[in-house]
Amino acid sequence: MRDKRSVDELSIEELEQILAIKKREARQQAKEKMQRHGRVIEPETGLPPSAPASPALTVPALEAMFQQSETAEMLVAPMQMPVLATSGAGARGGELQFVDAPPKSPQRSSKRRRRWYDYSLLAVEAAAVLGIVLIGFNLLTAIHGLEQETASAQALAEEQRRAGIPTIAPTPSLRMENYVLPGGHQISDTGQVSFNYDEVPSNLLPLVQSQWMQPVVARPPQTGETAVILTIPRLNISQSIVQGVDWEALKQGVGQLVNGTSPGDDIGNVVLSAHNDVYGQLFQHIDQLQPGDTFQIQTQSTTYTYEITSSEIVDPDDVGVLENHGGATATLISCYPYRVNTHRYIVYANRIA
Repeated sequence: MRDKRSVDELSIEELEQILAIKKREARQQAKEKMQRHGRVIEPETGLPPSAPASPALTVPALEAMFQQSETAEMLVAPMQMPVLATSGAGARGGELQFVDAPPKSPQRSSKRRRRWYDYSLLAVEAAAVLGIVLIGFNLLTAIHGLEQETASAQALAEEQRRAGIPTIAPTPSLRMENYVLPGGHQISDTGQVSFNYDEVPSNLLPLVQSQWMQPVVARPPQTGETAVILTIPRLNISQSIVQGVDWEALKQGVGQLVNGTSPGDDIGNVVLSAHNDVYGQLFQHIDQLQPGDTFQIQTQSTTYTYEITSSEIVDPDDVGVLENHGGATATLISCYPYRVNTHRYIVYANRIA
């Protein structure tokens, strides 16, 4: 019985069966044609005969089905299925022309490629994490090694610096300003200058001889607020200032009492002392200063101006003149009288600028 179903009604399995039948028929026709022309040599053992085509699906039936359906080409052509040629050049009646078989579905290969892509990305990420871990480990190791090298270099440099520092003589523990005002000295008939031990209490003489008269190697370091220059216009004096009022300091010129006071302090007494008849005789005419006269004390950054308020003559042991008088003040001290030096001449001043 003739199959009157259209191509749209056929299943994929039936279309594949039709395609296989037509391929076998085409091979058989080609073989018969070649046999007629003597171009085929039969083997000793013959090939098994081709399976007969299903009588239910013949070429005339297929041709009728393709002619009945106007959508045959839309169904078969996109899927690259066999098409039927019924007219036109090179077409024989009832003959199917074959095109390439439809390619395999790309879904499986696409999934396989995606899976391999995911695996590749995972491997790259794992390698990146491992690289970061290795870099961090190497960085920590390098930092630790650098710290050890730095510590070793610092220890070596510290040892070398300490080896180059000379041994400093101990600073005298005796503070003479607590007992005697600075500047006391004697001048012999031959002109020899010596410290006046007669002004020192008898119980302190051993300490004075062992400590006070020894050279002081270490003096307070200068800062930006340390007094460095004393200028007295009336006496035509401009002299650098040495920290300390010990015997060696006053040999160098004007000395400042080390009492923790700087010219820039709001409260404190800056005490300056110098000889009047030896070692430059810097304060020889200090008794000529009058109230209202001014002088300047300069630091590394600022110059401060002081105005003289009063003066007096005191005994060598009147150490109260060294104390703070309230506010920012300065005190000038020298021996008195000239070349006798049994007393001290004191000049008081207040900072005005």
